[in-house]
Amino acid sequence: MWRHLDSCQFQTYLHARIPRVAGGEHGVVQVLVPGAEPRSRVTVLFERVAIDVLRQCAVTGATRILRISWDEAWGLMQRAVTRGRARKPVHRVRRLGVDEKAAAKGHRYLTVVCDLDAGTGEHIAEDRTQANLVGYYAGLTPEQLDGIEAVAIDMGEPYIQATLTKVPDAAEQIVFDRFHIRGQVGKAVDTVCKQEHPDLRASGDETLTGSTYRWLYSRENLSAQRRDQFAALMRQALKVGRAGARKETLRRLWHYVYPASGWKFWKRWYFWATHSRREPIRKAAETIRRHVDNVLTYDQHPITNAMSEGLNSQIQKIKSMACGFRNTEHFKTALYFHCGGLALYPC
Repeated sequence: MWRHLDSCQFQTYLHARIPRVAGGEHGVVQVLVPGAEPRSRVTVLFERVAIDVLRQCAVTGATRILRISWDEAWGLMQRAVTRGRARKPVHRVRRLGVDEKAAAKGHRYLTVVCDLDAGTGEHIAEDRTQANLVGYYAGLTPEQLDGIEAVAIDMGEPYIQATLTKVPDAAEQIVFDRFHIRGQVGKAVDTVCKQEHPDLRASGDETLTGSTYRWLYSRENLSAQRRDQFAALMRQALKVGRAGARKETLRRLWHYVYPASGWKFWKRWYFWATHSRREPIRKAAETIRRHVDNVLTYDQHPITNAMSEGLNSQIQKIKSMACGFRNTEHFKTALYFHCGGLALYPC
């Protein structure tokens, strides 16, 4: 019995007795049924419609539209993902992005490997350990490993060591994501602001009240009114103003085309930052210095994890639609289903 497309708004089922034949060396086997996959309880036409519905709405909503159970909906998704991953051709991924995504409360994370050119999730594993990323690299052929030109990651040590261990010439191909680097300095500016604001407020000066996010935004992202207010703040002799100037100046590091020019700028900025009286800025500069070799590889491989972050926004939407996932395997299935770029439909 197979569930088929509804007829005149009535649920429709197809009933048939499947012939069994002697298969020689394979023994007695059932004949393949036209219009339905083996061990499937729905027809191919119904499954294609169900996949379209599941792609557009949450599983709970899909069950009401399709009039199937929650387990049947997840079964269809799991079968589609298994089918899509089995069909996926072996291809070279030139540029990878590796990032982490919170799966649930309690510091539960997923490691997400993204194809930066195609914008698809290539590998999803629980936790953010070195072994998880090594497991992805171990599944690639030598030709695929040789075809990796660049890997964009944050400064997490597990991801660094996994890439250095498995990817040929990885020391020259790792690119530390510029948004994470700038985020380090942004956090330092925020710390300086939090330290200075109570002192000013104690003396009756409310200059920094409500200004926190102005220091964290890039100038071009501020509205015209906010930009004028920010310029007025910068003209005042504030500690956070000097820290903010260092943050904005660092952005020029990624504008250089030639490595020698980038190194020259970096040395000037590092001297300026480390001779600052602001301890958070000095600490951020030291953190970047320890990884600066792979910060400046951006000159040869101008990639960022922006695509991975875009994928993260899709992942967050999937989480919101489902109101969270208690089962991590279901979460991974949903990510492959929506973000894997897989051929999900049955033949």
